[in-house]
Amino acid sequence: LNSWYEDLLERVKFFRSWIEHGKPKAFWVSAFFFPQGFLTAVLQAYSRKHHTPIDVLGFKFDVQKIKDISEIEGPPAEGCYIYGMFADGCRWDFERGVMEDQHPGVMFDKAPIIHFDPVQHYTPNPKHYACPLYKTSVRAGTLSTTGHSTNFVIAIDVPTERPPDYWVLKGAAFLCMLND
Repeated sequence: LNSWYEDLLERVKFFRSWIEHGKPKAFWVSAFFFPQGFLTAVLQAYSRKHHTPIDVLGFKFDVQKIKDISEIEGPPAEGCYIYGMFADGCRWDFERGVMEDQHPGVMFDKAPIIHFDPVQHYTPNPKHYACPLYKTSVRAGTLSTTGHSTNFVIAIDVPTERPPDYWVLKGAAFLCMLND
């Protein structure tokens, strides 16, 4: 209960800052109860701004080399920066900019800050790993009335030096929150 309460306080702090100081330069994905809705809103904003049908839009993912949101100078011209994820079954190698095996004895690692950049007719790089982002480590969910999973958020294409199947077999994923 203690970690839930601390998380709740952090969510209130995030949203209060957004209200009082305007749009943040990066968004803490774990703050959202329904992150899929937030990501759809990002696509809708791009769609309206560029008079583009939303059904032809997708996200191109640009993993940032910086480790801390304090290093971000400002919001991107399009889309948004997302932070606060955890890597499960893998880790991010910030020096080489690729997904890598976990260090021994480390269950979860900090995931990188990622620029979610709306683009038309996005085609993923087949050499990248489509890393699933889940709200929790349970990795199970049910289909809600909207047709969305209650746990799966989105697949994030990330660079890797290994075949994508390697990461599938390891069960590599990003998580919005841990179960502590």
